[in-house]
Amino acid sequence: MRRLCTIGEAARLLGVSIPTLRRWEESGKLVPERTAGKHRRYDITKLKPELAIEDTTRTTIAYARVSSHDQREDLERQKQVLELYCAQHGWNFTLLSDLGSGMNYHKKGLRRLLDAILSGDVGRLVITHKDRLLRFGAELVFAICEAKNVEVVILNQGGECSFEEDLAKDVLEIITVFSARLYGSRSHKNKKLLEGVKEAIEDNALC
Repeated sequence: MRRLCTIGEAARLLGVSIPTLRRWEESGKLVPERTAGKHRRYDITKLKPELAIEDTTRTTIAYARVSSHDQREDLERQKQVLELYCAQHGWNFTLLSDLGSGMNYHKKGLRRLLDAILSGDVGRLVITHKDRLLRFGAELVFAICEAKNVEVVILNQGGECSFEEDLAKDVLEIITVFSARLYGSRSHKNKKLLEGVKEAIEDNALC
């Protein structure tokens, strides 16, 4: 299993100073990877292959999510992409998925994922896009992963949508949550309100 280390750990392994590693990076001699939080990480298998011992105690978790039932086909596509990617890299993995809002922190799959990360059972997290994890709060999860030495692999670093489309989705999800609390998730008022919001978004070409 590939293991990523911090710039301090890399300097100790190679017996050089941190400024030396930064100079090597500037010259292109040794280019580190970057975490979701933009921190340097060095592949230990490239620094010292003899130290790259397979860690069978921690697993890879692939996580997929969509917001609504009418996106089930997209959920299946995400799963297939994640399964293929993990299989191609020879990783033993567990696939978790959720069908629910990116603003819902109580989804079963997400809770299982966080519990496994906090317990130290996870060595790698694989997702297709950053916002598949959470609409708001993904950076906090990435920070927890970094603290627990969990490698985060985001297959598509670019956004799925434009800024305007993301904003429209965020607004729609916020209205969905609060209107459901106010009127009830199956009420006529709630459905009418959501239909009106969707029409307004479409009219303004935001979604």
